[in-house]
Amino acid sequence: MTQEFSGISNSQNRNVGRWFLAIATLIFGASNAIATKLHDLGDAHLIDGRNPISFCNSLFVGNICELGILIFLYHREWNLKEIRKIKLKGWLFLTIVAILSGALAPALIFTALDRTAINNVILVSRIEPVLVLALSFLILKAKINSWNIAGAIATVIGVALVILLQSGSSLVFYSGEVLTVIGAIILAIASTISDVYLVNIPLGFFRVFRTLIGTLVFGTIVIALFGFEHFTDVFSPFLWQWILIYSFVIVIGGQLCWIIGLKKSTSIDITLASAFSAIAGILCSYFIVGQSPNAAQYIGGGFILLGIMLGDVGAWMQDKKAKGTQTHSAIAIDMEAGFKGV
Repeated sequence: MTQEFSGISNSQNRNVGRWFLAIATLIFGASNAIATKLHDLGDAHLIDGRNPISFCNSLFVGNICELGILIFLYHREWNLKEIRKIKLKGWLFLTIVAILSGALAPALIFTALDRTAINNVILVSRIEPVLVLALSFLILKAKINSWNIAGAIATVIGVALVILLQSGSSLVFYSGEVLTVIGAIILAIASTISDVYLVNIPLGFFRVFRTLIGTLVFGTIVIALFGFEHFTDVFSPFLWQWILIYSFVIVIGGQLCWIIGLKKSTSIDITLASAFSAIAGILCSYFIVGQSPNAAQYIGGGFILLGIMLGDVGAWMQDKKAKGTQTHSAIAIDMEAGFKGV
């Protein structure tokens, strides 16, 4: 009787976890559309000809808001006992991953949103799981099956079609699509490093550290390139009121649902939720900003969806074969959701 009850309990927990993952995926999928909507709102309320809710201001202030929220959520993990456990090598890789995933990748994604359609950013960014798979195979010697390979090929073809069918010979290095690919490469590298060197780092500790370092590095780079005047409107009440709302929806809503989902779900559930973030993003793009997919996005997106389905079959087969023996760092698992808006 006890085992039967326990089985029901585990099943119920998993169902609850799936629901929380689904809600988190929807919230994260909406992040790009909401960021674009806020940018458009700033265009309608210029300050001396400047957009107070520029993507640069949004990222910087959003990170500050996120940092405050994360410190409140994870302050217990920041104690001397945990800090002393981290060796010099750990701090080095923590800093590298924080800079890559907390400063460089978000800056590239936000810049890409300013230069191309939201759906392009959403679809092209799906190259990241393929890159993680490739790096895991080459560096970690991870086993991959024919389903993974087929899914990766389909995804690469889809991403290429999304880019080439719209840009053709006019594709330039600073286009939004290329910046998205570079951002995906950086996130894939950060995820792989975390899976090797950050296995024992608490997730909450990492999130606070990443946001802190990411904010400092991003602000330093912007000031070095453009000067302090680039952040002229960073103290605008209009900017802060909207970014606070954005941060509470994305950070508190999305992160809390994602955290609960991680605790109550299996690895395959997390993979499935992450895989369908693209669909959630496109739906949110349509309902929030009114951007519907064009022909190139439908064609490329079809291949990407096929790649997601094949990859999920491969992940399910590997998970079933391994019988739960595969282990990944909590940070790497958390990164499966990709870019989370801030």
